[in-house]
Amino acid sequence: MKVTDLSLESFTYHVLRKPDFQRETSNWTPEKVAELVESFLEGDLIPSIILWRSPESGNIFVIDGAHRLSALAAWVNDDYGDKEISARFFADNIPREQKKAAEAARHAVDSRVGSYRSLASALRNPEASTDKQIRLARNLSSFAVHLQWVVGEASKAEDSFYKINQHATPINQTELDIIKARRKPNAMAARAFIRAGTGHKYWSEFDNTTQVQIESIAEEVYALIFKPDLEMPIRSADLPAGGQGYSADSLNMVFELVNWVNGLKPEMWQRREGRQAGGRIKSEALPDDRDGSVTIQFMQAVRRAASRIAGNGPASLGLHPAVYFYGSTGRFQPPAFLAAVAFAMELERQQDLNRFTDVRSNFEDFLVQYSYFRNQLAGAYGAGLRSLSPILQMYLTLFEALSSGEADEVKIIGLLRDQPRLKSHIKPQSTEDRKYGRNFSSETKNTIYLRTYLNAAPSCAICRARVPKGSVSIDHKIRKEDGGLGAPENGQVTHPYCNTGYKESRHSKTGRKVNGN
Repeated sequence: MKVTDLSLESFTYHVLRKPDFQRETSNWTPEKVAELVESFLEGDLIPSIILWRSPESGNIFVIDGAHRLSALAAWVNDDYGDKEISARFFADNIPREQKKAAEAARHAVDSRVGSYRSLASALRNPEASTDKQIRLARNLSSFAVHLQWVVGEASKAEDSFYKINQHATPINQTELDIIKARRKPNAMAARAFIRAGTGHKYWSEFDNTTQVQIESIAEEVYALIFKPDLEMPIRSADLPAGGQGYSADSLNMVFELVNWVNGLKPEMWQRREGRQAGGRIKSEALPDDRDGSVTIQFMQAVRRAASRIAGNGPASLGLHPAVYFYGSTGRFQPPAFLAAVAFAMELERQQDLNRFTDVRSNFEDFLVQYSYFRNQLAGAYGAGLRSLSPILQMYLTLFEALSSGEADEVKIIGLLRDQPRLKSHIKPQSTEDRKYGRNFSSETKNTIYLRTYLNAAPSCAICRARVPKGSVSIDHKIRKEDGGLGAPENGQVTHPYCNTGYKESRHSKTGRKVNGN
């Protein structure tokens, strides 16, 4: 395959496809992209690209080497994920992190070999080109990518992919699980959420109405979880609930979120073999989604859960990201995010949302004071769902202690340490336990910024806890039903749920006005 076959003007480019079972081609660093392009131009050995041609559609599918072809195609078309081709593919929903990565890749390639356009014109304009550009341009005219072909049905191509990617550079286990379960509703929901319903449409076989609904829910949840874009170092308290939408860990976290919210366990959707009546069978408790209805059901459940912790819908608790989802140094904590979702779901299930609101301010002050407890639990139990249960146990124990009237932090920590799963892992620290150099590290700067932002955050006039920018509700101090006017002096900042569910339920129970006074 000549490199010119990867240009937008080439017939070959328009029949190249990544099959559904391929991994995302976003795992390479800018330096690795530049290294691959330079290696190609220098004539270094590049492993063959393995392809399979569909006899039905005529499209050519990349079985192995998608990262290599993507890097070369990005160079040829000057689109590393941020220009016209990508904008169309992602419906203009390109995160800031992706744009920064694209620009870094472009700079790395241009620094090492130059742009494709500059080399393409080097032989025509040698007087305006360097000796290296002329040499690489001559190489460009003669070098090609070596190809191998898989012969057989589609199942043969898929089996070849799995075998190849379990050797030198194994595919991430979660991504492999998602690929194998790609037709199941939890995998499709996670894929939709991670790109806000854009990119490769794993749900394209469903009818148009279903596709539109999937993409609409995905866009809404993406905005709740991943907006605004996360900037590092931290310069604002306006942080996304789910960290960076464009990161190596985001797909894992979203997949775990879909599974937890919908009560799914790995054995329900992973390919497993068991024995029954002496024969080998495959158990699939969660079947493939044939029409998209279950995918939508799962996505709606995630939307309800996300709307409970973030956004400004009437049910939103408006959990402050810096309190619940980030450590004191500004690092996003996926287990803490998942545990907060689980905690909110448990409060709703137990009908304890109002009781939580009663103690919410003290609850969150404790989390800020001892934010490192989550780090300790994550370090002991591991990432993702492995840490969810102990962090959730910490939240539930703290909630019950505060609800019973306990205010002594030492006693509360004692109650936490009485829990078997927390006992040996929660350890209070003093300032002497932390070592600092003479200069401020980036993590220390983030700590200072976050502490400053949290101290200055507006407080809910009803529950007194911090209100994040994305979950502000303006409440009537004196309700409209009681004659209150829409005047500035009758308004106050609250969480959405405090303004609706909590305030209204308290008013209906007591017959008195509930406000910030």
